[in-house]
Amino acid sequence: MNTRALNIALAVAAAGLGTAACVPTPETAAAKQPATDSTAARQLAALRIAPADTGAHYNRDDWPHWVSVGNGCNRREDTLKAQGRNVTTGKGCKVLSGAWSSRYDGVTVTDPETVDVDHMVPLAEAARSGTRGWSENQRTRYANDPAVLVAVSAKSNRAKGDQDPAKWLPAQDRCGYVAHWVRVKTTYAMTVDQAEHDAIATVLRRCDSETTR
Repeated sequence: MNTRALNIALAVAAAGLGTAACVPTPETAAAKQPATDSTAARQLAALRIAPADTGAHYNRDDWPHWVSVGNGCNRREDTLKAQGRNVTTGKGCKVLSGAWSSRYDGVTVTDPETVDVDHMVPLAEAARSGTRGWSENQRTRYANDPAVLVAVSAKSNRAKGDQDPAKWLPAQDRCGYVAHWVRVKTTYAMTVDQAEHDAIATVLRRCDSETTR
């Protein structure tokens, strides 16, 4: 870990990862819990609709991620261990092998070098969603919340980029994807723009229709 990352990790620990009510601890984050389509619809209806905050204020370095989680592991390595099968690690918790089922495209990835750990609501999208006033501790907490992170194929993650569901949806399990998206935005009291809201609502209506057939 470099000096800056170590200082960030120590600062986060000392500050208790912040105390703002809108940013819960990873262990208690509501986004960890599964949600039905009807729950997602209710959560979506409760989100504040606002234009995306597209001012030139996003800097990836302002969202410190992959902080140390103990036992020599950082959050990325810990996520790969938690979401993979038969994962082996080497010196310094480096992930050497395993198998990961990519939620976005159904691809099974066996090379840890080609697995991406994605933020369900990308950092740039989070920055556009009413979080301009967050402190560094709050941004760090979000960027390292296990309930936000998803191990997926690099190809699918590149296709997604920082796009919201109005512009990109995965090849499979779109119902689960938008429900997870809404849970994260609800947990962190983020906003949605109108096009994003409408796209998610459309998917959820289709999911509900398929469930009731």
